[in-house]
Amino acid sequence: MDTILGPLYDVVSWIIVQFHSFYSLIFDRDSGWAWGLSIVSLVVLIRICLIPLFVKQIKSTRNMQALQPRMKAIQERYKSDKQRQSEEMMKLYKETGTNPLSSCLPILAQSPFFISLYQVLNHIANNKTVGVIDQSLLDSARNAHIFGAPLSVKFMDSASKVESLGASLTDVRIVTITMIVLMSASQFFTQRQLMTKNVDLTVKTPFMQQQKMLMYVFPIMFAVFGINFPVGVLVYWLTTNVWTMGQQMFVIRRNPTPGSVAFKARQERLRATGKLKEEPAEVAAKEAAETARANRQQPKRQTKAQRSTTGHSKASSQPDSSASTEESTEHKSVEKQGPGQKKGAQGGKPAGGGSASGSSRGSKSGQRKGQQRPKHPTKK
Repeated sequence: MDTILGPLYDVVSWIIVQFHSFYSLIFDRDSGWAWGLSIVSLVVLIRICLIPLFVKQIKSTRNMQALQPRMKAIQERYKSDKQRQSEEMMKLYKETGTNPLSSCLPILAQSPFFISLYQVLNHIANNKTVGVIDQSLLDSARNAHIFGAPLSVKFMDSASKVESLGASLTDVRIVTITMIVLMSASQFFTQRQLMTKNVDLTVKTPFMQQQKMLMYVFPIMFAVFGINFPVGVLVYWLTTNVWTMGQQMFVIRRNPTPGSVAFKARQERLRATGKLKEEPAEVAAKEAAETARANRQQPKRQTKAQRSTTGHSKASSQPDSSASTEESTEHKSVEKQGPGQKKGAQGGKPAGGGSASGSSRGSKSGQRKGQQRPKHPTKK
């Protein structure tokens, strides 16, 4: 490991020494502030260099979210042919210009620096020079304390080793536990705001389940592995988590995922400031929907007695309405009659009126009888 990452040890140690030289102008050369801020500055420098990869990660993640339904369809269609399934997946990635590994690029690019910093601090803890850190800088780094804890000690170190560096085991464990809790909380908050604010809720994909699982897995991993890392590495890890959280908040506010809660909130902000130009048809449709929603009246709740009273009143009003309907039909039939027929109706029933009505009823009954099925020959 030292042979492979040896050049990177020199780079990391040189960057830390340069920042330490700058902060020694402000703080004491052997203080934890000078060395701690040097590690924080190393994190900031690395994360600034990784911003282009972070942009690629965002684009790749969103493309993968959009492709989840099509990927699931391919898996269902070719579930018995794994080779064809892989070919169709690669074809889909090529058509859409999506690289599944792009979402892992920031982590993969940062891992060598993380390992190098761990090894540099491990050499300091073992009183060994590393990279450009000579013996004088080694003694200065070993004497640096952050809130009473040396940079090179771990939670699991023995009391004798901690006391040899001029610190107490209680202070070391309090500082390490506090940093581990802050690391886990920052990681949980970052994943939670990604799940609740920056995920397209209109598309249900396995990606959401994966993110939900990571929201609980990562904090547990930090708690398990954090007790085996030196305080300086915990400073590095906590700083990069805080940077990720702030970077995520910036992206969610300025460039959220379409269809997410953050996207709707941004649209409302732009609409309120007049920076969002909408089509007249969309504005009219929204106004009509809001007007209909405002004019809509919810039915009032009624007691059982009120409901029974309302039912009786409706039932009693039905005969009246039927009677009025019959009167209106009779009035219309009278209006349709000619002048001579009206006079006959006023003076009394015309002669033969009953027979006419009888004949009409007879004809109707005859029509109905004519429409009956013929009897079976055996029933004659």
